[in-house]
Amino acid sequence: MGKRIEIDPITRLEGHGKIEIFLNDKGEVERAYLSIPELRGFEVFCRGKPVEMMPQITARICGVCPTAHHIASAKACDDVYEVDPPVAAKKLREMLYNMFMFEDHLLHFYILGGPDFIVGPGAPKEQRNVVGVIQTVGLDTGKKLIAMRRRVRELMTFLAGKVIHPVWALPGGVTRGLDPSQQQRFITVAREAVEFARFTLQTFREIVLKNREYVEFITSDAYTHRTYYMGLVDPQNRVNFYDGDIRVVDPQGKEYIRFPAREYLQHLAEHVEPWTYIKFLYLKKVGWKGFVDGEASGIYAVAPLARLNVADGMATEEAQAAYQEMYQALGTRPVHHTLAMHWARVVEIMYAAERFLELAADPDITSQRIRMIPRTSSGEGVGVVEAPRGTLFHHYWTDTKGLIQKANLLVATQNNAARIAMSVDKAARHLIHDGKVSEEVLNLVEMAFRAYDPCHACGTHSLPGHFAFSVRLWDARGKVIKEIRNGSVERS
Repeated sequence: MGKRIEIDPITRLEGHGKIEIFLNDKGEVERAYLSIPELRGFEVFCRGKPVEMMPQITARICGVCPTAHHIASAKACDDVYEVDPPVAAKKLREMLYNMFMFEDHLLHFYILGGPDFIVGPGAPKEQRNVVGVIQTVGLDTGKKLIAMRRRVRELMTFLAGKVIHPVWALPGGVTRGLDPSQQQRFITVAREAVEFARFTLQTFREIVLKNREYVEFITSDAYTHRTYYMGLVDPQNRVNFYDGDIRVVDPQGKEYIRFPAREYLQHLAEHVEPWTYIKFLYLKKVGWKGFVDGEASGIYAVAPLARLNVADGMATEEAQAAYQEMYQALGTRPVHHTLAMHWARVVEIMYAAERFLELAADPDITSQRIRMIPRTSSGEGVGVVEAPRGTLFHHYWTDTKGLIQKANLLVATQNNAARIAMSVDKAARHLIHDGKVSEEVLNLVEMAFRAYDPCHACGTHSLPGHFAFSVRLWDARGKVIKEIRNGSVERS
């Protein structure tokens, strides 16, 4: 008889999940599953709400990436009302968004993913946390990290009202502009962000790339999948977090398709499995072939590595140099190594900081023409941004009064879900043999999903559905006197 190994809960991610690994009689892995047991109903309880409320409502989906939902939602509202925000509003939105990407990527690099590659994948579990990271990089670096994120988040609060749940972007623009007297404050912090990005890139070189064990893991077959990749690009095929066309490249790096956000339903479809509440996105014209990679499979990836794989380069100078360094070092393009996601994330930290500085110094950004009042409505709108975890779509349908009749949210973790499931399964198959399991091995299996920085609070948002639960009441003699299962009561 085989054996079941359970990692519950999995750690250092947004949301909840567990990994179940099934071994055969010989102690080899038959299948490993990443199961997401949580369910949230945002697509349903948004119905009937005024569409202009959606940037505030959907920001409540997640406390880690609220800005992504806030801006994607505002762009969908722009589309519903057929309104093009003024230049200043677009640049302010993009500046806020790059500030958000910068500080969110720092969170994952140093705190969520950091313990795996800064402290080391084989470190004792009591050291695989933020304390272990600070012990490795030094207390002064830990203080700089906290101070850097705080300064950026303070400016985000100043501009957007709240850093966790922004109350700023709305159809046609933003509620508040940037006064010229405050511009220098943003420029100063942006320059500090660029310096910290340089420091982070050097930290990665010194601590991570000189760790031979980790570099071997990066390039090992256990963490490699040949899939399609998807991300936003500007007209020159450079990475852009705020706007652009969606580009997909095949496993050889050749452009497969390029399309505007409004056409996403023509190209993407969802697959459902009974063991998880998350849906699996795939390329519709290639088709769902199961959890397999290769050009014949419709599975694709998003997030930092995918964005770099679909782009021809970065739009800022130092990020471009870091981009070239990564591809030259790994010797292939596209890069198919999942753990290289962390390296790509550092390249994006550099880009976000540089773009923040460019926009903070832009004279257009202090214009007080920050909103175009909507005059018409199409009844339907799509907004897209690149969330830290990958491409994020918001799609709304409204009635003549502007009330939501239907909402469709395709979040980054859904785009990555199939590849994440494959990554967990493949890592388990490579690392577990003869039934031998250790804390280190289980952490190495978890590293397969952690590189994607998944957010399952965002990824499980659709109803109908229900939680499977059972509540039992016992008397003093240990007899079950009542049992409740999903709302039905049974007496023993």
